[in-house]
Amino acid sequence: MKGEVRVLLYHSTEDEAGIRAAYHEVSSRMAGVPGLLGNELLRSDHDSRQFLVISRWASREDFDRWEQGAQHKGQTAPLRPYRDTGMARPFGVYTVDAAYTEESTADPRSA
Repeated sequence: MKGEVRVLLYHSTEDEAGIRAAYHEVSSRMAGVPGLLGNELLRSDHDSRQFLVISRWASREDFDRWEQGAQHKGQTAPLRPYRDTGMARPFGVYTVDAAYTEESTADPRSA
C-alpha cells in the first residue's frame, strides 16, 4: 500500500442524481485502466451539495501516464460540470506515506 496514490476531486452540486449518474459513467469508462485500483464517490455529511471522488492508483507513474494520455479528458468529461469551481484547486494528489489495514500483521512502521 505504501507508495499508492490517492487522487481527490472536489465537486459541488444540488443535482445528486446527476452527479451519481456521471460518477457511474466515468467509472464505467475507466474500467481496465492500468494502475487504477478503484474509486469512490463520497457525499459530505455536513453539506449535501459537496461531493468528493477519490481514486486509488498503484503508483504516481500509473496516474501520470493515464492523466497525460489521450483518453483522460474523454473518460472524465461527465463529471467535469460538477467540479467545485469555488476552490482555487478542486483536486489533490497524495501519495500514501503510511497506512494501517485490518489484514496487516506486521508493524506498519517497518514498511
